[in-house]
Amino acid sequence: MITMSNAPSGISREVRIPAGPAWLYGDLTLPPGFVGLVLFAHGSGSGRHSARNRQVAARLQQAGIATLLFDLLTAEEEQVDLRTREHRFDIALLTRRMEDATAWVGAQAELRHAPLGYFGASTGSAAALIAAARLGERVAAVVSRGGRPDLAGPAVLAAVNAPTLLIVGGADHGVIELNQEAYAHLRCTKRLDIVPGATHLFEERGALEEVSALAADWFVAHLVPVERAA
Repeated sequence: MITMSNAPSGISREVRIPAGPAWLYGDLTLPPGFVGLVLFAHGSGSGRHSARNRQVAARLQQAGIATLLFDLLTAEEEQVDLRTREHRFDIALLTRRMEDATAWVGAQAELRHAPLGYFGASTGSAAALIAAARLGERVAAVVSRGGRPDLAGPAVLAAVNAPTLLIVGGADHGVIELNQEAYAHLRCTKRLDIVPGATHLFEERGALEEVSALAADWFVAHLVPVERAA
């Protein structure tokens, strides 16, 4: 079943995405005249209802970018993961789900020609980068928030062609170093931004707003066709 509503930022609808024998549920929002589409790869123990990613998505929509927030895990997998934490670090599974969602987007007439971006958080960042490396020019830009890009591996990071922005909290000790190591392996257009004083979830005042602005600027720069940007 698909439900539709008029959101302040455009038309929103709930969608179902086939992923092998499973179905993934997502929320697709299309601002008027959108210039690209960003798929969200949620992190550990998180899904499409993540307040943090929804805040980022709202900022992208204001910038004229469509968003697809979807659950990388099924309801059953989420229940198992809550007990065992086994799926959130199953990077191969998360990557396949990113590829499944991207294939679904490519089958939609209204989205087929839209430049695509990935926004990854936590372990979802690794899945986004692996999928971007595999899909090549189909993915135009990647942003990682408090992510674990290191889990993609040095060879995959070196194979990513999409311009990539890594955002890390200045107080997210340990994760900063992992992002710096991953950054060194990237050969694409890249940038590493550290948000001063922010911890892993960017819960400090103004931290998530800064993440949202950085992500919006990155996607606008790399998703908007040259003639539109001019």
